[in-house]
Amino acid sequence: MIGRLNHVAIVVPDLAAATALYRDALGGKVSAPVDLPEHGVTTVFVELPNTKIELLHPLGENSPIAGFLAKNTSGGMHHVCYEVEDILAARDHLKASGARVLGDGEPKIGAHGKPVLFLHPKDFCGTLVELEQV
Repeated sequence: MIGRLNHVAIVVPDLAAATALYRDALGGKVSAPVDLPEHGVTTVFVELPNTKIELLHPLGENSPIAGFLAKNTSGGMHHVCYEVEDILAARDHLKASGARVLGDGEPKIGAHGKPVLFLHPKDFCGTLVELEQV
């Protein structure tokens, strides 16, 4: 059901510093920051030959990642994103197998302009999983 690894998301306390680190020290090709108010984050994507790194920073007081950053003040890995062909079929299959879909269970439009869902980390070895329809 899952396809390729789309990205690994890392929450960072200083988006400009993290962007510079990935661009200057690691030589990565980084995007401009994009605010996603509906998700409460600002994102920067680092393009790699085989996947992407998503740098996440809280946007606004009610950001869903603010608590994560408060507990992990240096930042850290937040989630992995896998591609799926049909997000509704994937959701239904996962729910039938006992996995919990976060939120209301309906896909939202993610940072790439495609439907996404998040799966409870307790159901996936302690890792928050994002599914993105390709």
